Amino acid sequence: MTHGIPNELTVRNKVHISPAKITDCHTRQLQLSTGMDISVKDLQEAISIRQQIDNLQGRLSSLLRGAPQRPSGPIARATIRGRYFSPATRAKLAAAAKARWARTRSVGAATPARRKGQLTPAGRRKLSQLMKARWAARRKAGGTKRAPAKKRGALTAAGRKRLSDLMKARWAARRKSSGK
Repeated sequence: MTHGIPNELTVRNKVHISPAKITDCHTRQLQLSTGMDISVKDLQEAISIRQQIDNLQGRLSSLLRGAPQRPSGPIARATIRGRYFSPATRAKLAAAAKARWARTRSVGAATPARRKGQLTPAGRRKLSQLMKARWAARRKAGGTKRAPAKKRGALTAAGRKRLSDLMKARWAARRKSSGK
């Protein structure tokens, strides 16, 4: 603004009009400030430039810190967030993992996995013999069988006869009282 008169440059800066703005470098998403479409080729070029910038920033920060420079690339980026392992350490870890897998494969192939919590055939035979002996002893005892339990709520013949007599008496009393 010059002497209170807005010019084209100050108006453009206040409105923040730019053709394309890269805002999130980690997910490589582009936000467009305007409604313009960008071609795929331009997007790929922008991503490539962003990767180069990230690589250069990493190199610059390692130089300024005095730390050894780490290799850049898709594999190195994943390890930057976590712990950094030297190539020798990574080789040792890989060898240990291969040895573990070899052990599990060799042990698993030699002996089948034991079933847990199930009876062995010998145990099943022994249990069967014990049950047969128990049933034979029960059959030999003979008369120890119980009579089946009565159903609750069901009327016996005597109870039904008594209830019928009571109801007949009640109906007779009603007829007598209503007939007066």
